[in-house]
Amino acid sequence: MVAPTRMVRLAGGAFRMGSAEYSADETPVHERIVDPFEIDLHPVTNEQFAAFVDATGYVTVAERPLEPADFPGVDPAELVPGGLVFAPTTGPVDLRDWRQWWRWGAGASWREPGWPGASAAERPTHPVVMVSFADASAYADWAGKRLPTEAEFEFAARGGLEGARFAWGDEETPGGQLMVNRWQGRFPYENDGALGWVGTSPVMTFPPNGYGLYDVTGNVWEWTTDRYAPRHLVPGVAEAAVDAGGRASLLAAAGADDGAAGAGVVGGETAGGEARRVLKGGSHLCSPDYCLRYRPAARSPQSDDTATTHIGFRCARTP
Repeated sequence: MVAPTRMVRLAGGAFRMGSAEYSADETPVHERIVDPFEIDLHPVTNEQFAAFVDATGYVTVAERPLEPADFPGVDPAELVPGGLVFAPTTGPVDLRDWRQWWRWGAGASWREPGWPGASAAERPTHPVVMVSFADASAYADWAGKRLPTEAEFEFAARGGLEGARFAWGDEETPGGQLMVNRWQGRFPYENDGALGWVGTSPVMTFPPNGYGLYDVTGNVWEWTTDRYAPRHLVPGVAEAAVDAGGRASLLAAAGADDGAAGAGVVGGETAGGEARRVLKGGSHLCSPDYCLRYRPAARSPQSDDTATTHIGFRCARTP
């Protein structure tokens, strides 16, 4: 039997959430209070997710048949289950168009995420990917846990460091040490791998933060329960009116990440009404020459039904 992830109990308290250094959607910086909670030591792994599937027979969103009614005008023969797969380009490209390095991976799922050597069976201690919000929530329910809120995740990721840029401090590579699994080279076509790992790395490969938590930034983006908005909605403070031009600029900033996220987001939904959640932590695809999102304050919107090669999750629990 696969052992469940050990949890770390955090006392909660007040902290400064957000950052004014980078993306507009990380503002305003404000004081947030979180109650005591427990959070997984590391992201859920392939072998842990496999144990859940074996015990329940659960079928992930990426593995389910697509409904022709949801895709009018598309040949039903082309409606093959799958997910978004990262595909490096052959050279420099316009970084304003993420569609150049993402493709639909027919048949891609948590079992086979869509790139060579990434089979879940071959990488049991790597974080599971290709999981939607519903998939992550189902696992959490089965484990007697829940997904963390955005505030809980950021509080945990900061490791007790007030306002620090990274989960370990303000210097990215203290003493020349690589602290996080992020893109190494020129994005999106040249990647030497973080400590040799191209793509995900085994959980706990990189140093923990001040709370003893691993992979709170880098490796995989992680689901939270919060609906996305193009700025922090401060509890107890009415949302300020944003004119059309201001909203557009905030949305543009929110979309500057390594995934297919951000475009058309208004109040946690796409223009078509599709719900989006906040992802936290950044991933192995984050690059300093494109997006500096492997930081506790970083956030990104993603639709609930999306499964990609760089999104995973960890669980939380109220004591």
